[in-house]
Amino acid sequence: MSEIRLRVMVIGAGLGGLCLAQGLRRRGVDVTVYERDDALLVRNQGYRLYIDPTGDRVLRESLPAELYELFRATAGYPPLRIVKLDDQLNETRVLEDDPDETPISVDRLTLRQILFEGLSDHVVFGKKLVRYETSEAGDGPVTAHFADGTTATGDVLVAADGVNSVVRQQYLPHARIMDSGVRQVYGKVPLNADTLGLFPDVMFNVFTPLVGSRERYMGIGPHQLNEPVAQAAARLAPGTELHDTGDFLACYFGARVERFPHDDLRSLTSPELHALALDMTKDWHPRLRTIIEHWLPDAVFPLTLRTSVPIPAWPTSRVTLLGDAIHTMSPAGGAGANTALRDAGALTEALGRAAAGAPLIPELRTYEADMTEYGFAAVRESAKDGAERYHANPLPTV
Repeated sequence: MSEIRLRVMVIGAGLGGLCLAQGLRRRGVDVTVYERDDALLVRNQGYRLYIDPTGDRVLRESLPAELYELFRATAGYPPLRIVKLDDQLNETRVLEDDPDETPISVDRLTLRQILFEGLSDHVVFGKKLVRYETSEAGDGPVTAHFADGTTATGDVLVAADGVNSVVRQQYLPHARIMDSGVRQVYGKVPLNADTLGLFPDVMFNVFTPLVGSRERYMGIGPHQLNEPVAQAAARLAPGTELHDTGDFLACYFGARVERFPHDDLRSLTSPELHALALDMTKDWHPRLRTIIEHWLPDAVFPLTLRTSVPIPAWPTSRVTLLGDAIHTMSPAGGAGANTALRDAGALTEALGRAAAGAPLIPELRTYEADMTEYGFAAVRESAKDGAERYHANPLPTV
């Protein structure tokens, strides 16, 4: 096979889109990422992520060696043991360690900056996609149309634009995203000499699920580093500037939507959301309320939990998808980010083979067959966990 020039357009500079760009760049594939935001860190998209062995493998294979080492140096390594509690801090279940897995916690924004490193010439900000078009036969270039009136053309268009994907809405209009019926309020507490004593020892495991009465719950996860972020960056990738909040404990409060006194949590300010979480936990253990009281006031935000509804395979074309753009899932399984990274790794391999001369459409068809199988399996498993843990709406049976 002889190499061909393959131009790949990625819509969305989230974790999956940037990981794909890093992998393609390492393989010499022409890739450009188009991001609707004006800069990398203008929106709060969460705090702590759990990276499983698959996500770790993809990052190792996609990133330059020094950036992968930087990712590992800026990660935390909490014990894998999980202790489930009730709202009075009574232990209800213990899940023991898996000796074959080393849990990795990362700050979402730090990881996104690491994935962006070296891609400044390959990412264009302020590009909100409004539609795309292909040739009638479907065997020619794809043209992306942006809100500012500009266009871009490539051989492949990859939707990495998240749960509200513009690409998916045009390409697969029958693909449904459903409301799980659950809302969460996210907060975090910095871990320092003044706050460390607030938390029972069981909360320093990889994750602590807490189930309360009346369809309320809490999730708690620590992020503690062995080395300051700035020091790790200076040692491994001089000149790299990374987001650094120090050690913290990520915490969210959630409930069925009917339990909240407000229809739209997005209309509330951070202080109002903070007060709401405190008001809805008045009957919980005082120590839990103290944790909520110590949330950083300006770091509280709401989230509507949504999930995709699995669909049958579709005819493969030069447009494809990854991550939340195709298989949004409940966070109950902790699999969303890792599945997006798995997509990025698999699509990198497929496009790398196509750039080396393999037929493009069969490579994309193989990618999509595998991605939808494991991706929708993760959607189903996460929905099951969400129904059991969060009282989320079940997926439709048909």
